[in-house]
Amino acid sequence: MQKRHNVTAERIPAVGQVVSTAIIVNMLMAIMLFASSLQANAADDNKPIHIAAFGDSLTSGYGVRPTDAFPIQLQKHLKARGHNVTISNGGVAGDTTAAGLARIDWTIGDDVDAVIVELGANDALRGIDPKVTRENLQKILSALAGRNLPVLLTGMRSPANWGETYSDDFDAIFPELAKEHSLLFYPFFLDGVILDVKLNQKDGMHPNGKGVAEIVRRITPSVEELIGKVKAQRAAEKS
Repeated sequence: MQKRHNVTAERIPAVGQVVSTAIIVNMLMAIMLFASSLQANAADDNKPIHIAAFGDSLTSGYGVRPTDAFPIQLQKHLKARGHNVTISNGGVAGDTTAAGLARIDWTIGDDVDAVIVELGANDALRGIDPKVTRENLQKILSALAGRNLPVLLTGMRSPANWGETYSDDFDAIFPELAKEHSLLFYPFFLDGVILDVKLNQKDGMHPNGKGVAEIVRRITPSVEELIGKVKAQRAAEKS
């Protein structure tokens, strides 16, 4: 005959004990998830804002030491003002707006948070039809808008040798596009530097290290507005 085994009360956990254990486990899991969320948010808050300076030789640092190039000087200046930023150099000497458009996809990576667009000087120097320049910039700005990237558009001015009509048509491109796309706008990238022999290289067209520093000083308030847009965008994405 088989022996009967008596099941004692000691071997059966009380219902209240099981429920309490489940509650404790759930609470611990919730705390762990909350702590993980806090760590993720803290990491996001500490993540540098990556701004791509997208342009031509005025951006790339043609004729100056690498440490004097616009992106490097701008990053250093902004960090000194307390901003956690990285400014990448997306400038290529000689680029027209067409050349910029052709390389935008591989120049502006997925890690970019905002873009400073500085193009057009070479179009004006070559006398390219302002309609072509406008169309290229329109496509560049539309591509960046499609990626939801805040943009600071910098203006350029035509040399006088092409005549008044050309200059008027060319110069109008930048403020009109900025208005159309609701962009931050810095009217003239070379403001305060152009024609100043102390701030330019011997070619009279490219700023020297001191000239780049002056550009950085003048454009900083606009770049800080750009940084503010990125921060607002990040905050909205969290909510």
